[in-house]
Amino acid sequence: NTGVERVGVHSLGALAQSTADSSILRREVEEYLNGGNMISSSAEELCTSLFEMLASTKSDDELQNELFELLGPEGFEMISTLLQRRPDIVDSLLSALSDSKFSYPPGESCRSIVGESVKPIYGCQVTIQSEQERQMMKLYRREEKRERKREKRGEDGDSSETSFHFDPKELRLQREQALLTARRSPVLGRQRDYERIHYPHVYDAYAEASKTSAFIGGCKMLLPEGIQRENNKMFEQVDIPPNEPMPIGFQEKPVYISELDEIGQLVFKGMKKLNRIQSIVFETAYNTNENMLICAPTGAGKTNIAMLTVLHEIRQHLQPGGVIRKDQFKIVYVAPMKALAAEMTNYFSKRLEPLGITVRELTGDMQLSKVEILRTQMLVTTPEKWDVVTRKSVGDVALSQLVRLLILDEVHLLHEDRGPVLESLVARTLRQVESTQSMIRILGLSATLPNYLDVTSFLHVNPYIGLFFFDSRFRPVPLGQTFVGIKTTNKIQQLHDMEEVCYDKVLKQIKAGHQVMVFVHARNSTVRTAMCLIEMAKNRGESLFFQPEHGPDYGQCEKQVQRSRNKQMREMFPDGFGIHHAGMLRQDRTLMESMFSRGYLKVLVCTATLAWGVNLPAHAVIIKGTQIYDAKRGAMVDLGILDVMQIFGRAGRPQFDKYGEGTIITSHDKLSHYLTLLTQQNPIESQFQASLADNLNAEVALGTVTNVEEAVKWLSYTYLYVRMRANPLAYGISHKAYQMDPGLELYRKELVVEAGRKLDKARMIRFEERTGYFASTDLGRTASHFYIKYNTIETFNELFSAQKTEADILSIVSKAEEFEQVKVRDEELEELEQLLCNFCQLQAAGGVENGYGKINILLQTYISRGEVDSFSLVSDLAYVAQNAARIMRALFEIALRKRWPAMTYRLLNLCKVLDRRLWGWAHPLRQFTMLPNTVLARLEEKKLTLDKLKDMRKDEIGHMLHHVNIGLKVKQCVHQIPAILMEAAIQPITRTVLRVRLTVTPDFRWNDQVHGSVSEPWWLWVEDPVNDHIYHSEYFLLQKKQVVSGEPQQVVFTIPIFEPMPSQYYIRAVSDRWLGSEAVCVINFQHLILPERHPPHTELLDLQPLPVTALGNREYESLYKFTHFNPIQTQIFHTLYHTDMNVLLGAPTGSGKTIAAEMAIFRVFNKYPTSKVVYIAPLKALVRERIEDWKIRIEEKLGRKVVELTGDVTPDMRAIAQADLIVTTPEKWDGVSRSWQNRSYVQKVAILIIDEIHLLGEDRGPVLEVIVSRTNFISSHTSKAVRVVGLSTALANARDLADWLGIGQVGLFNFRPSVRPVPLEVHIHGFPGQHYCPRMASMNKPVFQAIRSHSPAKPVLIFVSSRRQTRLTALDLIAFLATEDDPKQWLHQDEREMTDIIGTVRDSNLKLTLAFGIGMHHAGLHERDRKTVEELFVNCKIQVLIATSTLAWGVNFPAHLVIVKGTEYYDGKTHRYVDYPITDVLQMMGRAGRPQFDDQGKAVILVHDIKKDFYKKFLYEPFPVESSLLGVLADHLNAEIAAGTITSKQDAMDYITWTYFFRRLVMNPSYYNLDDVSHETINKYLSSLVERSLRDLECSYCIEIQEDERAIEPLTYGRIASYYYLKHQTVGMFKEKLKSELSAHELLSILTDAEEYAELPVRHNEDQMNSELAQRLPLQLNPHSYDSAHTKTHLLLQAHFSRAQLPCSDYSTDTKTVLDNTLRICQAILDVVANEGWLVSALSVCNLVQMVVQARWLHDSSLLTIPHMEQQNLYLFRCVQEGKGGYQGPIEGLPELMAACDGREAIFTAMVKEELQPQQISQAWAFLSHLPVVDVSLSIIGWWEGCREQTERSLSTSITNMREQSSWLPVHADQEYVLQVSLQRVNMGQQRRRQDSRAQAPRFPKSKDEGWFLVLGEVDKRELLAVKRMGYVRNRSAASVAFYTPVQTGKCIYTLYVMSDSYLGLDQQYDIHFNVTTASITSQVNTEVSDSMGKMSIE
Repeated sequence: NTGVERVGVHSLGALAQSTADSSILRREVEEYLNGGNMISSSAEELCTSLFEMLASTKSDDELQNELFELLGPEGFEMISTLLQRRPDIVDSLLSALSDSKFSYPPGESCRSIVGESVKPIYGCQVTIQSEQERQMMKLYRREEKRERKREKRGEDGDSSETSFHFDPKELRLQREQALLTARRSPVLGRQRDYERIHYPHVYDAYAEASKTSAFIGGCKMLLPEGIQRENNKMFEQVDIPPNEPMPIGFQEKPVYISELDEIGQLVFKGMKKLNRIQSIVFETAYNTNENMLICAPTGAGKTNIAMLTVLHEIRQHLQPGGVIRKDQFKIVYVAPMKALAAEMTNYFSKRLEPLGITVRELTGDMQLSKVEILRTQMLVTTPEKWDVVTRKSVGDVALSQLVRLLILDEVHLLHEDRGPVLESLVARTLRQVESTQSMIRILGLSATLPNYLDVTSFLHVNPYIGLFFFDSRFRPVPLGQTFVGIKTTNKIQQLHDMEEVCYDKVLKQIKAGHQVMVFVHARNSTVRTAMCLIEMAKNRGESLFFQPEHGPDYGQCEKQVQRSRNKQMREMFPDGFGIHHAGMLRQDRTLMESMFSRGYLKVLVCTATLAWGVNLPAHAVIIKGTQIYDAKRGAMVDLGILDVMQIFGRAGRPQFDKYGEGTIITSHDKLSHYLTLLTQQNPIESQFQASLADNLNAEVALGTVTNVEEAVKWLSYTYLYVRMRANPLAYGISHKAYQMDPGLELYRKELVVEAGRKLDKARMIRFEERTGYFASTDLGRTASHFYIKYNTIETFNELFSAQKTEADILSIVSKAEEFEQVKVRDEELEELEQLLCNFCQLQAAGGVENGYGKINILLQTYISRGEVDSFSLVSDLAYVAQNAARIMRALFEIALRKRWPAMTYRLLNLCKVLDRRLWGWAHPLRQFTMLPNTVLARLEEKKLTLDKLKDMRKDEIGHMLHHVNIGLKVKQCVHQIPAILMEAAIQPITRTVLRVRLTVTPDFRWNDQVHGSVSEPWWLWVEDPVNDHIYHSEYFLLQKKQVVSGEPQQVVFTIPIFEPMPSQYYIRAVSDRWLGSEAVCVINFQHLILPERHPPHTELLDLQPLPVTALGNREYESLYKFTHFNPIQTQIFHTLYHTDMNVLLGAPTGSGKTIAAEMAIFRVFNKYPTSKVVYIAPLKALVRERIEDWKIRIEEKLGRKVVELTGDVTPDMRAIAQADLIVTTPEKWDGVSRSWQNRSYVQKVAILIIDEIHLLGEDRGPVLEVIVSRTNFISSHTSKAVRVVGLSTALANARDLADWLGIGQVGLFNFRPSVRPVPLEVHIHGFPGQHYCPRMASMNKPVFQAIRSHSPAKPVLIFVSSRRQTRLTALDLIAFLATEDDPKQWLHQDEREMTDIIGTVRDSNLKLTLAFGIGMHHAGLHERDRKTVEELFVNCKIQVLIATSTLAWGVNFPAHLVIVKGTEYYDGKTHRYVDYPITDVLQMMGRAGRPQFDDQGKAVILVHDIKKDFYKKFLYEPFPVESSLLGVLADHLNAEIAAGTITSKQDAMDYITWTYFFRRLVMNPSYYNLDDVSHETINKYLSSLVERSLRDLECSYCIEIQEDERAIEPLTYGRIASYYYLKHQTVGMFKEKLKSELSAHELLSILTDAEEYAELPVRHNEDQMNSELAQRLPLQLNPHSYDSAHTKTHLLLQAHFSRAQLPCSDYSTDTKTVLDNTLRICQAILDVVANEGWLVSALSVCNLVQMVVQARWLHDSSLLTIPHMEQQNLYLFRCVQEGKGGYQGPIEGLPELMAACDGREAIFTAMVKEELQPQQISQAWAFLSHLPVVDVSLSIIGWWEGCREQTERSLSTSITNMREQSSWLPVHADQEYVLQVSLQRVNMGQQRRRQDSRAQAPRFPKSKDEGWFLVLGEVDKRELLAVKRMGYVRNRSAASVAFYTPVQTGKCIYTLYVMSDSYLGLDQQYDIHFNVTTASITSQVNTEVSDSMGKMSIE
C-alpha cells in the first residue's frame, strides 16, 4: 500500500506504537460492516465519520445518542467499545499523524503549497463547531442513514482487504469530491466546506491544531494545548502560554524599501524593510487592484499595508513627468473611533507629505467645508460620518464617485452595534461599483476572526488572491494570556478580591523587573485603584519594589511633575505610580506618557483611551474588571472584545521583550465569555436586521432603492445576507424555509416589505404595496440626513404640533429613541436635583426620576454651561449635547416643511441656543468670547439692546459700563453681529400670484475670525401671521465679498395671495448661526391694486376641416404634405388669407402656427407682389430653422428671394433690396429700421410677422415693443398700412396685446392651452435641497424611472440648464442602464453602424453616450456633431436626447416624453441660480407629443420643491405678459432722438403711449409701481420717467437738452450708440476713459469694460478657472475681479490672441459670443476717437481690430497669421535662398514673403516643406495667395487761385529729395481740399471668384468682408484730420477724404495711413508734403459754393 511506503523512516516506530489503539476502530468497523449493515458505505468513510465524532468536543452521553442514530441497534456493542476506549483511539491516531508529517513529491501534490505542512489526515477534520453546525451534521447523518436503508444491496466483500492506512491522496480527492457535491446540495451548510479548501494566504493554526476540552466557569469549551489552570476558592485562573512564532517559509523574502519605486521610497523614508506580514501581502497590495481582507493580530503593522494600497492608487494617477492628478481620486479611510481617526490622520499626513497629498480628518469633531473636501485627496473618517456624507449626494459629481479606494479598519466590528453602518457603507459602495462600472477598491483590515470567509465574500474579495489570514503566531511579540475569574457574587467582596488579585499580578511583574499598565474603565477609578495599590504595598511593606531607580534626569522630571496642577498625580509620582485618562489636561497626559516610557513610573493606571489613542507599549497589561459604563446604553456593559484586543495589543514591547503578558480580571460568570472571544470560537454575526428600517429609508432617500425588487437586491450585498445563508437558524429562518428558498429571495422580500410598511406608517416613505414602489418623503429625507432613528420619527409624529412651546420642544427631544438607553441611577438623583434648581430655565417635564426628564435636565444644564460632577453624568452630558443638536435641526426642517412659521422660528432659535450654549434671552454679545463676563452682565442688567448700542458712541458705552476702554471693543462686536436690511417690492402677476423682489443689503462688518472666510447662511421665509402659514422659504448665503463691498443681493420669488386680501405678510430672515441676528420686512397690501380679470379664451369651433385647395393656388398647395388644415388653422384661415387685418394668434406650441404665418405670406405674394415680408423670430436658431425650410419651399419651389439677416449673416444691400422675404432677429431689424427714413426697403415692408410675441415679457421683449411701435409710427407717417401678425403661445392677457397691435374683435384668436393637437399629460415632482448641484444629481434616478414608466421605447427629450448638466445627466443615466439586463436598450440601430458614426464625432463625451443611445445637444458642440445628433434623434436611432434649454426654442424635434430637469439656470451676472421664464418651460413642454405618431404627449417637470405650487398653477393657466421696457427705455429713446423722430419731451411722452408698456401700465398699475390710474397720476408718472431717462442719456453725453428744457438735440455720441446698437452707458464710458495716446493693450481693457459684456456668464467655479487662465496670459489683471464678466472677456480675448488652450468647451463658445460683439464696439471706439481727433489711439484701434480678426498679438510676427505657422517654424523664412523672386534679404513679414514667392506656390512649398504636411501647405498657400496686394495712388482736388474750375493735381507717393521744390505741393491756408485715394489690387496668381470678398480669417467665427481704414493725420501734432472706411477692393476703388489745410503758412507734412481691417502686417503709410501759401478768398468762396451745389444735386 502506497501510504506506508511514503511515510518517513523515523516515524515508523511512532506508527507502530499507536497501531494497537487505532486498529480497535478499524477492527470494530469491519466487524460491523461484515454484519451486513450500512452496505452503501465503505470502511474508510465510516472510519472517518466515526473518528470525527469521537474527536469532537461532545460529552459521552451526547455521543452515545448520535452514534446510536448513525449505527442503529445493530451497532450497540460497537458503540460501548468505542466509547470506553475513546481517549486511546483519538490520542493514538492524532499523535501518529501529527508526528509523521506526510510530505508529497511536488509533482503529485495538487493542493499543497510548498513550504507548508500538509494537514494531518484525520486531524484536519477536527473543526470548531458552532451549535448550528452540529445540528446540520445530525441532519446530514440522518439523511445518510435513510439513504443507506433505501439502497440495501449485496455485501461488500473486499472491504476487509484494505489495510488500515488509507492513501492520503485518495482521501483528499474523496474529500474534494464530497465538497463539490455538498456545494450543490443545500442540505449541508456552507460552513462545512470552508475548512477543507486550502487558500494560499491563510495561516490558521486553530483550524489545524488539536484542542483540549475543558470545563471553565461552568461552560465546556475547547482550548489550545499547553494551558495551565488553577482553581481556588477565591478565583479560577486559566493561563494560555505565548505561541511559538511561525517558522519562516523559504519562499518568504522580506521586501526592502530600497527596491521600491521612487514614490514608495519617498513615503517609507526611514524604514529599512517591510515586516513579515507586509512582505507577504506586498505583491497584492502594491501591484494589483484586487479587493483585500487582511486579518492579523494587533500590532502587526496593518497601517503600512493600508499605505501600500494608498500608494498603488496614487501611482495610477501619476502622469509622466511625475505630476499627480490630484483631482481625479479620493481615498477614504474609515476608522472606528475618533481617537484612532486623529492618529491615522497624523500618520498618513506625515508619510504622504513628500508627495503633496493632503490628508484631512472628517469626523463629528472636525467638520470640513465642501471646498476643503474637494481639495483633499485622502479623508480619514468614522463609519457614521462617512455614512452621512454618502447619504446626501453632495455636489454634482458626488464625493463618493471620486472615491477610488475605501479602507475599512477593524472590520470585525461588524458584530458590534456599529456593524450595520459598515454593512450599509459596503453595500452602497459595491452597488455603486456595479452601477457606474467604476473601480473602487475595498481593503478590509481586521483582527483575527473565526469566520473570515464570510467577511471575504461580503467584501467581494477573491479568497485565492486577496484573502490574508494571519493567526496569533504572527504577533511581533507573542502574547501570553491569563484569565482570572473572581468567584464571589457579593459586589463589595468582588471589588476587594479584584484589588487583591490585581495587586498580586502587578507585584509579580514588578519583581520580575517589568513595567505594568493597569486598565480600568472610569476616569475616577484610575485614582482610586492607584491609591489602593499604594496602600496595599505600604501595608505589606513591599512599597520599595515600586519605587523608580533614580536616573540622571530624575530630579528634573520630578520638578516637572510637581509643577502640575493635578494633586493626585503629584502625590503618586514618588511611589512610582501614574494615572492617565482623557479627562486630564493634555500636558499632564503627555508628561505621564513620557515618564512611563523613560521608566520612572513602574505602574500606570489608565483608561482604555490610552490603548486606542497613544502607542505606548508595556511588558504586562492588566485589565481590572470588565464592566464599563456606556452612555449610549445608560448602563454597565461588558467590555467589548475590540477594546480587550486593543489593550492586549499594548502588551510586549517589540524591541525589548521576547513575549508580552495580558491579564484580564473579571467575574467568574464572565470568564468563559472572554475566553471564547479571545480564542476566536464564535463566528461574528450581523446586527443589520435591527436597523433595517433606518438603512432602507436612507437608500430610498438617496434614490438608490426605488422598489421592493431593488431593495431585495440591495440586501444581497449585506453581511446579513452572507450570514443568513451560512447560519439560517440564528436569524429565525427554519430549515425547511431555507431548503425551499436557498437564495432567501422570499425571506428578504418579507424583511423589506415589513420595513417598508413601518416606514410608510411613519410617513417616512410612501410605499405602494401593489406595485412595490417606494417614494421618499420630506420627513424620510430629513430623517436620513440627520441620522434620526425610525422610532424617534414616530415619537415626533405623535407629539409634535404647531402650538408647542420651547419647554414642550425640549421634552419632545428628550423622548427621542437616541436617548432611550440613558437610565437614571440612584446615586445621580441628588446631583440632578441640584442641576434642576440651578440651571434649568424651562420646566423640565418628567422630573428627576424619569429617563427623559434626566435628558431634559442635562440638555438645559448644557445650554446654561453648568458643571457636572459625577463621572457617569459627564459622559451622559456629552452624549446628550451631541445628539440633541442634530435632532433639533431635524425638527426645524420638519417644521419648515410643514410650513408652521411660529414653530419654525422657535426651533431655529433653539438650534442656535444649543450650538452657542446660550439661552435666547441672553445678550447677543455673549457670543463673543473676547468680552469679559462682568461687562456682559452689566449690558444685560442695563438692558442695552443691540439697536441701542449701535446708536451710542464708544465712549458713551464705556461710561455706561463703568469701563471706559471696553467701549471700542463692544462697539466692534456690535457691528460684527450679522445684520441685514431688507426692502421688498411686490408686483402682482395675476389676481392670485405676487412676485416679490427682495433686496437684501448686508449691514455689518466682516471679520474672518468671527465669520469665517466664505459666507454667512440665512433662512428666509414669508409668513401669513393670521393663518399661521409659510408661503415660501429659502436658504441663502451672504458671500463675504458682498458684505465687504456692501452690495445688495436680489432674491426673487412668487407667493400666493387670496381674496379678500390679507392686511399684510411678513418676510422674516433669520441667521442660521447667530442669536439675535434677524430682520423682518412687512409686505403691506393696503395700496395694492390687483390687475384686471382676463377676458375669456377664444372657443375652438367645431368646423369641417378645410382642404388645402382652399388656397386656390396649385403651387402653394404642392408645398404641403397633408390634405387638410387642422382645426385651429381652419378657424383662422379666412382672416389671414382673405383680409388685411392685423392678427394675434395665441395657440399652444405644436399647433401649426408656422403654417398660419405662411398663409399671411402667400397673401402678400398674391396681393402686393412688389412688397416685402419681414418675419421676426426671437433666436438665431429659429431663424436658421425657418431659412433652411423656406429656402427650399419658398425660394426653390416658388421662386421668391429669401434672405437671412442676423448678427452672423449680413447680406449686402443689393440682396436685401431684391428680397421678397426677410427672416431676421428683433435686434437686427431694430438696428436696420432705426434709420427708416433713408432706407427705402424698410418702407417697402407690407407685413411684419412676429413669432413668439409673448416674449415681450422677457429680457429681449423691449426690442419687439419698439419694432411694433415704430412700424405703427412709420405706417402712420407714410400712410401705407403695415400689417402686423403676432404668433404666440396661449396668452392670459391677449386683449391688451390686441389693443396695442390695433386689432379689433375679429383678428384676435386666443385659444386655451388645452387645445393642443396632441393632448398633454403633465407630472410635476418637487425635489428638496438647498443646493443646486446635489438637487440636480438627486433628479437623475427619477429621470431614469420616468423614461422607464412613461416612454420605454419612444423618443425622450430631457432639458437641463447647462452644458455641464447635459454631460452629468448622461453619465448618470448610463450608470443606471449598466445595471439593466440590456444596457443598450435606447440604441435603436445596429451597433456596428453606430460605431462608424461615433468615429466621425469629435466630442469625447458624446462618443460615449451615443453608444448607449443617448445624445447630447448644446451650443458647445461642433456644428457637425450637432447635426449628427439631430439626425440620429429625428430618425429614432437614439431614443434619448439631453439638451440645454435653447433647444426648446431653436429646433423643432418633438418627442413623446419631455422631461424638464430643474427649472433654474446659473446667471453669471448675479452669480446665483435664477428661474427660467415660465414661457421657456411652456415651450419645453410644448415639445411633447408628436402629431404624426402619438395620441398623447407626456411632460415630467422636476422642480425645486418650494416652487412646485407656482408651476402647478401656471403650467395650466396661461401666464400674463408684462412689459419690460422700463429697464432699457433710455436706449430706445436715444435711438429715436438720433433718428430725429423725437425732438422734444412731449414727443417722448407721445412715443411711450404707442408702446405695449403703456397698455399694461393702465391694466396692472401695481406691477409698475404706479399708485392709481387717474389721468393726473399717470401723467406725472410718465413725465418723471421721461425726465429720468433723458437725464441718463445726458450723463452719457448722448443728447443735449436745450435751455428751454424742452427741445432735445442728439449729439455725436448718441448717434454712435444708435448706429452701432450700443448701450448708452458704454458710449458714456468711452467718452470718459478714452485718451489721446492709447496702445492697443490699453484699448483692450476699455473695450472689455463695455456694458455689452456684462451679460457674459461667469458660471460656477469659473473664477477659479479664470485665475488659472490668467497665469498663462501676458497681461496682468486685478486679481480680485476673477468673477466679473468684464475680466473674463478680457481673458478670453487675450487667450484668443495668444491662441492659448482654454480650460473647457464652455469657454470656446463664450469666446465666440465675445467676438460677435467685438468688431461693432471697436468701430464705435474708432468713431469716438476720430471725433476727438486723436491719431495714436485711432491707429491703435485699427490694430486692435486686426488682432481680433487674425487672433495674434500685434507684436507677433505677421507671418504667424498663416495657418499652421507657429513660433518654432519661423526659422524657415530666415535662411531663404536669394534671387528666386528677385527679392533679396531676410523675410520678416507677409509683404516680404509675398514678394519672395512672386505668386508661385512652388517657391512657397520649397520654403516650408520641412515642417508642414502637403495638405497644410495647400491651406497656408490658399491664405497667402488671397491676401490683398494693393497699389495706392493719390491726388488732391480743390480750388487754386487763378484757376477757373476745380482741378485735380496728382501726388507722387515716393518722395526722393525733400529739398526739391517740386516735391512740395502748394495749397492755400485754411481751406477745404479733397484727397482722392485710389486703390488698385494687384492680383496674385489665382483669379478670384465673385463671392471672394471674404477676409481670410480662420480663427474668426463669423465671415467678414475685407476692407480698409484710411486715416489722414499730422504726426507732429499727433492729430487726426480725417478717417474713412473703404470696402473690399475688387480691381480698383477710389475714396475721397475731405480735410482742411492749416491756418499758418509754411511747409507741413500730412501722413495717410492705409490700414487693413482684417490682416496684420499689410498696412501702408504715405507722407504728403504741402507748402501752405496765404489764404485766398475766392478759392474759399468757390469751395463753399461747390459744396452746397453738390449737396443739392445729391438730394
